[in-house]
Amino acid sequence: MPIWSPFGAQCGEVCGEVSGPVFNRHLPMMTCRETTKKRTEYEIRHYVLRQFGNGRLKDIGLFDLQTHLNKLALKFSDSVVRHTYVNIRSVFNSAVDLDFIAKSPARRLQMPETKTPDKTVIPASTIMQLIEGLCDPMDRCAFAIAVFCALRTSEVFGLTWECYQEDNLAIKHTAFEGRLQPNRVKTADSRALVPIPDLVRPYIQSWQAVCEDTSPEALMFPTSGKLSRKGLKVPFESTNFMERRIYPVADKLKIPRRLVKFQVLRRTVCTDLQFHGTLKDAQTALRHQSSATTSDIYMQPVSESVKAALNSRTKAVFDSANPSDSDRSASIKKGGK
Repeated sequence: MPIWSPFGAQCGEVCGEVSGPVFNRHLPMMTCRETTKKRTEYEIRHYVLRQFGNGRLKDIGLFDLQTHLNKLALKFSDSVVRHTYVNIRSVFNSAVDLDFIAKSPARRLQMPETKTPDKTVIPASTIMQLIEGLCDPMDRCAFAIAVFCALRTSEVFGLTWECYQEDNLAIKHTAFEGRLQPNRVKTADSRALVPIPDLVRPYIQSWQAVCEDTSPEALMFPTSGKLSRKGLKVPFESTNFMERRIYPVADKLKIPRRLVKFQVLRRTVCTDLQFHGTLKDAQTALRHQSSATTSDIYMQPVSESVKAALNSRTKAVFDSANPSDSDRSASIKKGGK
């Protein structure tokens, strides 16, 4: 049995093409963002190379690929299986382009039926229960932005104070694995102004009032760096933030952790907005579709209907807790102490 080194050549193999070098050459040819490339590398290592890393390309056929994909469909989500399907086809197409093989065995590969996608949302009453349970003003602010403004995880931790523009959040940067990526966003459409619901603004102001550094370039949600970055303020890694700041409160309140993941918070906004605005409002708020270029976005005001939809949905969530105005003000001030 030849010995395979991940994403490299096999040891002890004298002749014949092997899958390792092809996968190794496939990644540098990708033209996507670095974050996407890293995720794709992980997916190929985990869901493709574990099965086919030791094999010769000429020995891997459609039957092998299809049965492997079918087995994945029994255990993993639609997203994992679909990404694996795309990765297998892409890698074998690269093998053909690089003249490792004459014909791709994946050309007739079929996407199998998968588990129903998870469409979990967090109930309004649970949102308010968690917000009231978060005592730290930074935690409250980050959670409120996530659950009411529908930012992606990378966008929340990429926020700097210059992004806060009173009525809107300007999405300019992202953070990945605890590192700020200045002026880099997921897509051109992501670089936009996101309306801040009126009831969310006090949480931002409360955190701004006690934050040590609110200079324009400073991170809104910083943590202390370690090792080579010791002494520096760096973005939170989303997993660390949830494990250290949010999950302990959720556990104490007996709120299932699966309900307080960033993906669920964003999905909840999308689901709820159907009842507070139009489909176009929801798409614009989440920045899924837009015909405007980056310059158009900064030149044009945010649609009043989107603001109204976000405000309506936010008010409905707050009203689910039925607090009085005085109680709500006191609660926000408590978090800012």
